[in-house]
Amino acid sequence: MARRPRNASKGEEAKQSEVAPKVEAALRKKRSARSFPASTFEEPLEFAAAVLRIGSGQPVKRLTLFDQLGKSPESGNSRQLIVNSGKYSLTKGGVQADNIELTPDGHKAVDDQINARERARVRVELAITGIEPFQKLYEKFVGNKLPAHAVLIDAAKDAGIDPEHAAEAVDTFVVNLRFVGLLKTLSGAERIISIDMLLGDLPAASSATVASPVARAPSTSIMTSEHAQFESTCFYIAPIGDEGSEPRKHSDLFLGSIVEPALEQFQLNVIRADAIDKPGIITRQIIDYIMRSRLVIADLSFHNPNVFYELALRHAVKLPIVQLIRTVDRVPFDVNQMRTIQIDTTDIYSLVPRIDSYRAEVASQVRRALEADHVVDTPISTYFPNMTVNL
Repeated sequence: MARRPRNASKGEEAKQSEVAPKVEAALRKKRSARSFPASTFEEPLEFAAAVLRIGSGQPVKRLTLFDQLGKSPESGNSRQLIVNSGKYSLTKGGVQADNIELTPDGHKAVDDQINARERARVRVELAITGIEPFQKLYEKFVGNKLPAHAVLIDAAKDAGIDPEHAAEAVDTFVVNLRFVGLLKTLSGAERIISIDMLLGDLPAASSATVASPVARAPSTSIMTSEHAQFESTCFYIAPIGDEGSEPRKHSDLFLGSIVEPALEQFQLNVIRADAIDKPGIITRQIIDYIMRSRLVIADLSFHNPNVFYELALRHAVKLPIVQLIRTVDRVPFDVNQMRTIQIDTTDIYSLVPRIDSYRAEVASQVRRALEADHVVDTPISTYFPNMTVNL
């Protein structure tokens, strides 16, 4: 029988007995598992494509695979990649397995020799209908216009997804829909189309010459008030331009219609350089934000030289970053190994119907970037893994 501490009163014991269940409940909530993969479908699909490329369809030694990819097999990112690829049923073999191999469907999903219709069918099954909560959401809304984000979150909770993870599930679901082709712009709005409609538009013949989405890839100390400020900040690197110029209008549109709405759920304050109102040398303040903010979002549109200069600084410190670009701009070679969200601004009819799914894609990338065990892989960290920057 446990003894009561000599100085502890019965009142204190009662208080402790009341607190303990609350602490236990909080820990259970923190440990609650996702009922869906912890990433969108595209990155695990690229991983599966690498398994096919490196192993020619045969199982590949896990250590050899990550050596060929230039990644540490024991890093948090690499382990999560294996887990997510397994949850999407693309590959077999866990984080400690000797070998990683493609599942039969995983092979079909990445093999360009498989006809386009069959490959699309398999991808839909792996990314949407094979994930129970995503299947429920799809069945509920197929044939309809993409609902508002709040409506999708309510539907996700009704589908049994933990409320803690509902927003993440919705973002992942929407990005996956668009990636596999089930989200189409029809009659001026993004609509969730049927699988038959998707497959009916694709050729049944061999599709070795049909472009594959995979081809796009060649990602307790005392806190001071200043530290707290940066911890709650997302710095937005963008081609600002003069008032009334096309770059300024573009930057304002992306900031107000895509970036800020996507970051609301993360409670981050978005700062752009022209909004810095502290007295002092503006360049020093910009560099402070670049090097110390919890998150940076960089818009590479217009190939603005200042943007790339600032982007290189963020790459050097290896802190969370998300990259955006207009589809009319090419992602430069030096940074194209970093995942970059491409936004179609060809005209208002291309952009407006897809605003919600662009927000979801940004939110999904931000969520991944802010995960505690996420390791930022940049061109600089790839070639100089031991380089450190003292802030």
